[in-house]
This record gives sequence, structure tokens and C-alpha cells, in this order.
Amino acid sequence: MLLIAKSTTGLAVKAKFFRGFSDPSRLGIIEALRDGPHTVGEIVEVTGLSQSNVSNHLGCLRGCGLVVAERQGRYMTYYLSDDRVGDILALAESLLADVARGVYECTRYGAPQSTQEDERSE
Repeated sequence: MLLIAKSTTGLAVKAKFFRGFSDPSRLGIIEALRDGPHTVGEIVEVTGLSQSNVSNHLGCLRGCGLVVAERQGRYMTYYLSDDRVGDILALAESLLADVARGVYECTRYGAPQSTQEDERSE
């Protein structure tokens, strides 16, 4: 019985961890930070997101331990908390090179946001 509880808890934590990567805005911020540290303004420029949206998602990413911040003068500079965060994205890109068609055609996860927007505009 104890083994099942530990396994379930481990799965819940893993699922929660991957939620940090599952939102397109958060993923865009993480992608931007793969290139190195950035201020909120720089992340806004790179991602095209609003400042409030970036700040909100950075708070989430910091709270989850995926991103850290350091004050540099008047500005906070954000960077990935661990190089392995970027490694996870690189591994995902490598895997997607082989399974992208299946992921794209998957109806169980829903359509990618850009596809849904394209369909609405038609």
C-alpha cells in the first residue's frame, strides 16, 4: 500500500512539473531564456507577450523552481534555474523530429493553439 502512495505522489509531482512546460506562454519564456538571461522587457520583445503576461508567468515559473531571478541595478534578470531545463527542451525537440506527425494529429490533447486560431480566422 505504501508503495502505491509513493508512486502516485511521484506521478502527481511529475505531472505538475510538466505543467510548467505545457502553457504556450510559459514555454515561450523558457525558450527565450535558453539563449541566456533576460529582463522582462527583453522577454516581452522576444516572445511578443504583454509585460503583465510575462511577469505573471515568470512568477509561476519562479515559484515552480524552473526560473530564477537576480537583481541587476533597477532590473531583475531572469534565467533558467538549471541547464537541464534547456536540456529537456532539446530532448523534446529531438523526439518531436521523430514523432511530430503523431503529436500534431493527436485528437486527445486538443489542437495546438495556433491551429485553433487559424481555424477561427477562416
